[in-house]
Amino acid sequence: MVLAAWEGLDPARVWDCHVHVAGAGDGSSGVWVTPRMDSWLHPIQFIQKRFYLNAGCAEREGEIDTAYLARLLEMQRDMRAGSKLMLLAFDYNHDAAGQRDLAHSAFHAPDRYARDLAHKWPEHFEWIASIHPHRADALEALESAARDGARALKWLPSAMGIDPAAARCDRFYESLARLGLPLLSHAGDEMAVHGGAAAELNNPLRLRRALDHGVTVIVAHSASLGAAIDLDRGPNGSLVDSFDLFGRLMEEHRYAGRLYAELSAMTQRNRIGRAMEILVERDEWHGRILNGSDYPLVAVMPLFSLSSAVTAGYLTNTEAGVLAAIRRYNPLLFDFVFKRRFTVRGKRFGRAVFETRRAFERPAGVVAA
Repeated sequence: MVLAAWEGLDPARVWDCHVHVAGAGDGSSGVWVTPRMDSWLHPIQFIQKRFYLNAGCAEREGEIDTAYLARLLEMQRDMRAGSKLMLLAFDYNHDAAGQRDLAHSAFHAPDRYARDLAHKWPEHFEWIASIHPHRADALEALESAARDGARALKWLPSAMGIDPAAARCDRFYESLARLGLPLLSHAGDEMAVHGGAAAELNNPLRLRRALDHGVTVIVAHSASLGAAIDLDRGPNGSLVDSFDLFGRLMEEHRYAGRLYAELSAMTQRNRIGRAMEILVERDEWHGRILNGSDYPLVAVMPLFSLSSAVTAGYLTNTEAGVLAAIRRYNPLLFDFVFKRRFTVRGKRFGRAVFETRRAFERPAGVVAA
C-alpha cells in the first residue's frame, strides 16, 4: 500500500502544505503558549495541550522543543526523498491598534524559527510565514519573509483577530499579490486553536477581498466545518454550510488558478463525509486541491475513526488494518496513504492533489523590496 501510494508521483513535488511547528519555548524556538493551557481553570485547553504534546512525542519538561523537532525529522525521513513538509509559523492576536494581545492569543510560533529550520534542513522543510496585517511593521515583515524564502502566509482569522474582508488589509494584499505569496487561511469553524474566538471572521466569503486584489488564496480544510452567514445576500443573510459558500467561490471563473481547496484535517471523524466526497468526485477541481496533514492533529488518535471510514465505503477492511499499523509508526505517512486510498464510488484523488509544489513556486523575476 505504501509503494502504491507513491506510484505515479514525483516526490520532489510532494509538499505537505500544513504542518505546525510547535514547542513550549524551552529551547531556542521562541515559541510561546498561553498560560491558560497549563491551568485546570481552562480544562479544554489544558487537555488539548497534553494531547498535542503526546501526538508530537514531546512530553518531557525542558525538552519539548527539541523532541518535537526530532520527531518531525524522524517521520519525514521515512517519506520519499525529495518530498517536504511546509512548516507554519503562527502570529499573535493583535488588537485594532495593531498591538499584540496576549489575552486573546493561543500560541505563537515565530517566523524566524520556521525560517531557520527550513534553512538548516532544506532537504526536508519549506516554511510559511505568519504576519498579522494590523502590525505597524506588517509590510516590512512581509518583504523580509519573502526575501528569506517564505513560500506563503498563514492566517487563522478567528484566533488571530483578523477580518480578511476589512479595507485595512488592502495594502497588505497588494504586497502579497506583487510578491506572489499565496495566503493559506483557515475558513469554517475552528476547534483546535482558541484565541479571539471571533468565529464570524472565518467565513470563507470574507476571503473575496484578497482574491479581488489578485492574491492566491488557499482555504485550509476547504471550509469543511460549520455554517456562516451568506454575505453575498447582505449582513443579515441566512446561515449556509461553510463548505457550500467556499464551493460558490470555486465556481466563479475569475478565481480559477488563484483559489485552492486544501485537505488538512478533512479525514478527521468530525469532518469526513460530504465535503470530501464532493472534492473527490469533482475531477475538474483536482488541479485546485492541495494536500496537507495538519500535523500534530493527525497524530491525535481519538480524532480519527478508520472503522467509520470502512462503514462509509471509503476504505476496505484490509486497507484500514494496514493504515492502523502505519499510524502507530508514522502519522504523516498514515495521512498520506489514507488520502491516496480514499475512495468515493470508485473514484480517488488525482496526482495533482498531492504534487502541491506548483502552488508555492513564485513567479520568475519577483523580488522583495
